[in-house]
Amino acid sequence: MANRLEPITIDSYQPLRETVCEVLRDAIKRGVLEPGERLMEVQLAEELGISRTPVREAIRKLEQEGYVIMIPRRGTYVSSISIHDVKEIFEIRTALESLSIGLATMRIEPEELEKLRTKLEEIKGYIESNDIDKIVETDIEFHGLLYQVSRNDRLVSIINNLKEQLARYRTLSMSYPGRLRETFEEHTAIVKAIADGDMDAAREAAERHMEQAEKTLLKALRKSKSN
Repeated sequence: MANRLEPITIDSYQPLRETVCEVLRDAIKRGVLEPGERLMEVQLAEELGISRTPVREAIRKLEQEGYVIMIPRRGTYVSSISIHDVKEIFEIRTALESLSIGLATMRIEPEELEKLRTKLEEIKGYIESNDIDKIVETDIEFHGLLYQVSRNDRLVSIINNLKEQLARYRTLSMSYPGRLRETFEEHTAIVKAIADGDMDAAREAAERHMEQAEKTLLKALRKSKSN
């Protein structure tokens, strides 16, 4: 684990524990800190150039978010995710995404529809240039716009919490052969149904998108574990 994390630059506008939490969360998402890896407070503090206290506080928050697991008398480890976990998360997400898209179909404004179409064009361009990082970033923005249009803050909060539990695997899933084109087609179908004001079609498109996303992630996880 030595020398994989850069020393933190102190930001007076944000509590140090929050900065540490962001750094560790990002390292887990990018695979720098791998599932099953033990996290040692002393080593992390040394790498980040800070004291142990904010590291300890950040780890506690990451445990609440599901990124790490603390085992009594054994230590703290980066959490892994099982096939069962993935299926449970997608089972809930599919229902909530369908509800969110249905609400968006009823509540969307013309300028918001244009923003969604613009994001689709951006994603298409990044697919053509095979820029995975930008695709993932813009995909997050696209879904964020869809959630916003639902006009239901509590629903958005719940969906985002579920998404966060699988965030570290987003690039793995999107990189799976053929998934980028499929995702674009699924997004296009959602936007078309919303533009047509067809709530049933929009919800079906959202459910289909979630089902395909789940299948792809499960295949990608099984493949990565077999290597």
